[in-house]
This record gives sequence, C-alpha cells and structure tokens, in this order.
Amino acid sequence: MSNVLAAVAWPYANGPRHIGHVSGFGVPSDVFSRYMRMAGHDVLMVSGTDEHGTPILVQADDEGLTPQQAVDKYHRVIAGDLVALGLSYDLYTRTTTRNHRAVVQELFETLDRNGYIRTETTMGAISPSTGRTLPDRYIEGTCPICGAAGARGDQCDTCGNQLDPADLVDPRSKINGEVPEFRETEHMFLDLSAFSGALHDWLDTREGWRPNVLRFSQNLVADLRPRAITRDLDWGVPIPREGWDTKRFYVWFDAVIGYLSASVEWARRSGDPDAWQRFWKDKSQAYYFLGKDNIVFHSLIWPSILFGYNGGGSRGGEPGPRGALNLPTEVVSSEFLTMEGRKFSSSRRVVIYVRDFLERYDADALRYFIAVAGPESTDTDFTWAEFVRRNNDELVAGWGNLVNRSVSMAAKNFGAVPPVDPAGLTAADEALLAAARAAFVTVGDLIARHRHKQAVGEAMRVVAEANRYLSEQAPWKLKDAADKPRMGTVLHVALQVISDANTLLTPFLPHAAQRIHEALGGTGVHAPMPVLTEVDDLDGGPGYPVITGDYAVGARWESVPVAVGAALAAPTPVFRKLDPSVVEEELARLGG
Repeated sequence: MSNVLAAVAWPYANGPRHIGHVSGFGVPSDVFSRYMRMAGHDVLMVSGTDEHGTPILVQADDEGLTPQQAVDKYHRVIAGDLVALGLSYDLYTRTTTRNHRAVVQELFETLDRNGYIRTETTMGAISPSTGRTLPDRYIEGTCPICGAAGARGDQCDTCGNQLDPADLVDPRSKINGEVPEFRETEHMFLDLSAFSGALHDWLDTREGWRPNVLRFSQNLVADLRPRAITRDLDWGVPIPREGWDTKRFYVWFDAVIGYLSASVEWARRSGDPDAWQRFWKDKSQAYYFLGKDNIVFHSLIWPSILFGYNGGGSRGGEPGPRGALNLPTEVVSSEFLTMEGRKFSSSRRVVIYVRDFLERYDADALRYFIAVAGPESTDTDFTWAEFVRRNNDELVAGWGNLVNRSVSMAAKNFGAVPPVDPAGLTAADEALLAAARAAFVTVGDLIARHRHKQAVGEAMRVVAEANRYLSEQAPWKLKDAADKPRMGTVLHVALQVISDANTLLTPFLPHAAQRIHEALGGTGVHAPMPVLTEVDDLDGGPGYPVITGDYAVGARWESVPVAVGAALAAPTPVFRKLDPSVVEEELARLGG
C-alpha cells in the first residue's frame, strides 16, 4: 500500500461552476480517490477555490462587491456544489488564507535564492477603460507563429507555443472587446528555460500518461522562456520585497502552489503539522487532475517550480526549508465537454451550472454520465437526450431494476437474505459469482490507470450478467414448496452479486451505493460523504467554510459475503426515471 496525493485543479471564484468544469477535474479525481481508499491506500485529496487575479476584480465590480466579498460568495457556492456532488476532499480550502500566502512566499524566496527569478522591464497589457492589468489569458488575437485565430496571450492552443500578449496580431480584451494598451512595467520572471534539461529528462521517464498529455508537454520543453510571475494590481499574494507593494504575484504562480499549501493546511488541522510530508516525499505518488487547457501549468510550470525549489535546475541550488518535494507521478488531463454541440458559454446561455443541475436531477446520474460518456480522452458532447437515455436505460432499467426486483423477491418470500440450498450451487451459480469476484481486479486496475469508461463498463457488465442470470433461472416460477430451496439459492446468488457490483460501482455512484448497501440489510457507512464545515483561519485571518470528511470508514475493495438472515424489506427505487419531456424542457432553457 502507498501514500497517494490526489491534487485536483482549483476552480476559479468568479462565478459558479458548470458541469463541464466538474467533468474535467471533479468526478474523475473523486472516482480515483474513492477507489484508492477502498483498496487500502492512504489518500490525501486536496484543492480549493482559486481567488486571485484581475477577473475577480471585474466580477466584483459587476456585482457591486469588494473582491473579498465576491470570493467569499463564490467560494461558498462552489464548495456547496462540490459537496452535493459527493466529491470526497480531505481538504478543500481557498487561496486567500494566510497559510497559503506564507507557503507561496516561501517558495518564491527559495526560487529567488537559487537564482531562478529575474527582474525585467516588459510591456504590460492595460485595459484603457479601467487602467487595470489584463491577464494574459484574457487577451485574444491571431497567433504570430502559426496564424491561428483565438490564440491567448499566454499560449496558442493550435500550435502549443508559449506567447506574450504583445506578440499577438490584433489583440483584444476578452472582458470587453477593447484593444489593450501596452506600457512599460517592471516584473519578476521565473526563468523556465533553466529547467528545460531537467524537464526533458523527467518527461522521458513518464510511463502510462495519456499520449496527448505527454506529447504536448514534450513538444514545448525546448521553447520554454522566462515567464512573468508578478502583475500590477493590489489583489493577490503580496511580494515580500521592498518597493513591490503595488504589485502582486500573478495568479497562475500562486494557484499551482496551492496543492502544497492545502496539504500543509490539512496537516496543521489534523493535529500533526508534519503529516503533509508523507504525501510529498520519498515513495509517495502524486496524481494531478485537470482539464486540457491547464496541461502546461501542471506538466511544465509546476514541475519547474518544484525543480527550482529542490535546487534541480541548470543553476543548481539548495532545497528549500521543507526539503526536496516530489514531482507529479502523472498529470491526468481530461478533454473538453461541449453541450448540445456548442462550447459552454454563460453569456450565450449555453451552460448548466452544477447547482441548477442538482436541483433537478440526482448527483449520481451526472456522475454516471461523466464516467461512462465524459471527455476522458476525447472531446465529448453532452446532450439531454443521451443523458436521459443513459439514466433510464442503464441506471433505472439495468442496475436499479436488478436491485429492486431481487431484494423485493427475497423480502416477499423469505423476509431476509436466504441461505444457499445444502444441495449446493449449480455451474451457472458458480460462473456468475466467479465473474463478479474477478471484476474486482479488472475494474480496480482500470480505475487506477484512469480508464474510467472501461472500468464502469466492466462493472455494468457484471450487472448485465446478473440480469441475464435472473431471467434464465426465473426464481418467480419456483413456487412449489419443493422448489423453495432452489429459489433461495438463486436469490442468494443474485444478492451476493448485487453486493459485489455495488462495491464495484461505489466510486462512481456513492449516493446510490449507500442506499443499496442498506437495502441489502447492511448497516453503518458504506460510502462516506464529504461535509462542509466552518473553520477559523489558522493564522488569525477571517474564518471560512472548507470541505472535509472521515473517509477511513466505509467499504473495502473486496467481495464480502452477504449476511444470511439479514432482514430485508421491499426497497424504494434506487434511481429516478426521467420523463422524455425533460429533453425539450432543457433545450428550451438553452434557447433551442
């Protein structure tokens, strides 16, 4: 067994998150973390709300709020949505904590001491109407290298090259469409070029990564150049240098350091301030979950910061106060989710926010769709027709119907989990039980390798085989007293396979898993859930809500014999069947 860090991309606090966001960072990381805990690994799943940068100032102005009021509002909204979705964070925090500020400043000090920070005069993009710095990602234009339209100020997604906003042809602000002004300003830069050799060698050792992530990263290594880590604004982590009080760290720099600061905060809150070390040192493993637009930050920039902190770049240096820190084991990037053939866009109403979705539909219905049809390795389109079909045909008619009819029949005829006939099991009984047991190895291996579509497909194959078994054995026809022992055996086998399949599906469908566990006569916690709790800032700042939970309890990743004699009652349906009219209703909300 091993120590596993699940580092989950930080949702940005300028508004509620939509289902496209959680399909990339949220559900995949939770499925993985739940499985790894069930398999006996020590898991630390951390993230938080990313709360700095110019877009927060823009959103606050739009709503007549201060920046702090705006991030307070959306941190609470986002955290509440993630809890409702069942995402099992050990700690979900925020970047406006004093703990985060201290960790960011510590990494900066070490990078500077090791010679990886340089100061340059550069051309900064300014909004003419507000006088504020424009973030690189909020400037779009034509790529000067490949000529593609829609290139961002930091990177062209078409050719993958790192860019500077001043290099773009016909640059425009994404905020209001105006042409930015470029003015001379002094900034600090992280010299990424000093890590090219270390990154090249490290990436060559990566095994099992999704090919698109690895190839994309390897193609960019040779062209890395210094990148600004400061901006002219007053909202962000302060720079611990005299004369830099009118500037703050660029949001991308402080956000990626959040994985470490969240781990440190978790450890401090656990009562063992050094507990974070077992997830960042020695033979621990670290998996980073994100959408593909964030690959470069996690496969190149964050590793560069870690190399610099460890003294591992071309200029050498000494590790910082925390000692050498582990680099990512894998960067697990999902592709994009579109909606009804269009990109998600709040302004164009092509969007459904997580909170709105969960007000109308079950969390597990969304989790299942993301697992079985989400953007794991290719861009995927969410359509309401496909969502309804999968909910009704696969969850309700497939899995839910198997549970309901098996438990109902056993409750009606025996009132409890029936025993196996002393005459023994048939070949058909043995084959189904063996298939369910074998699936633990297959499904577990696929989840561990982030092949969630295949994993949930294999688990549902067990469900299909159990449904076929019931149809062939037809226990409802075994009505005579002489046939009752055989009826009991068939239902015992069905309930055992349902119990196994429920465990296999627990990482994907934790809410339903708990209900099915109880329907089978089980007690206690089967699938532990996160909670939202109010805490004080550890260093004297204002309090805030965090997500946490006790995940030491719950099911293990193994077949557990059903308890003969456990009382059963007629169950309520596990999943809700959706009326086909849902499709037209939701399309009308989207405007067609």
